[in-house]
Amino acid sequence: MALADILNPDRVSVSCETEGLVQDKEQALRRLAALLANGQKAVSGERILEVLAEREKLQSTGVGAGVAVPHGSVAELDHQIGALLVCPEPIPFDAIDGQPVSIIFALVGPKGAPAEHLKLLARVSRLLRQPGFRKQLSEVGSGAEAYQLILGSEAAGT
Repeated sequence: MALADILNPDRVSVSCETEGLVQDKEQALRRLAALLANGQKAVSGERILEVLAEREKLQSTGVGAGVAVPHGSVAELDHQIGALLVCPEPIPFDAIDGQPVSIIFALVGPKGAPAEHLKLLARVSRLLRQPGFRKQLSEVGSGAEAYQLILGSEAAGT
């Protein structure tokens, strides 16, 4: 499954685009939950936020190098969904390297599909491990630009 299969332009945002700059982890998770719930009838943003926040209580999903990958499972979903939030001003996220994050890719899927969920997490990780891609992504001015960058990267096989 490609990232283009779980993302759409309505679930990719630069934090200053619509509701102002995200300034902390809680705001980021709220924004991501709203993005993930966008267009979903089976699950609310509040339910998604609850799942993401519970996962963060176990251990931060800030993986280092300015990246966080909050994720979880929701019984109400029957497919994987993703959202991307780019923060022009990096925010504290309790990342493993102690550095703030500027790229946050959230992934939520059904409880009954752990293998697919893990494959998508690996795909996100591979993409965001690339310093050049992270730099390009952190410099985008809009969600549409970020979405096109991801589509282009996948088309190029990176």
